Amino acid sequence: MLPISEKTIRSSFVNASRKEVTDLTLPTDLETLDWESLDFLGWRDPKTARRAYAVVPTIEGDLVGILFRQAEASPRARAQCSWCQDVKLPNDVVFYAAKRSGKAGRNGDTVETLVCQDFQCSRNVRRPVPPAYEGYDVEAARVRRIEDLQLRIASFAAEL
Repeated sequence: MLPISEKTIRSSFVNASRKEVTDLTLPTDLETLDWESLDFLGWRDPKTARRAYAVVPTIEGDLVGILFRQAEASPRARAQCSWCQDVKLPNDVVFYAAKRSGKAGRNGDTVETLVCQDFQCSRNVRRPVPPAYEGYDVEAARVRRIEDLQLRIASFAAEL
């Protein structure tokens, strides 16, 4: 992912009101992020409980900002992240809902997903996986996991 500015982040949101975009708290470390190892920018709002944001690139290369609300209930069993699909997660997975954009969102329609609580998906897919068998190409598997993550987040953004 290429570095993005505060203005670009704020203008990318498709499912948030102007007030919500104005009030959102941006990450404080934008200048020091390792953008090359990020497939999307995701963060939780430190001022508003159960609110999170993600800015994801689409297949066409545009950016889509998404406002999420975390469900109050948590999964009963250990859940798998829908985005990174890592089976050995070092973090919790939570249920997030995002309003659809436009009229559907104003009518209350949402899209839901299970995602790593603090959006660690980019880091999870880059972790080396143990070889499945002798001669298994670990690096090719890692690259495939990164590409799959990028496709899943772009597909989720397209549903809004």
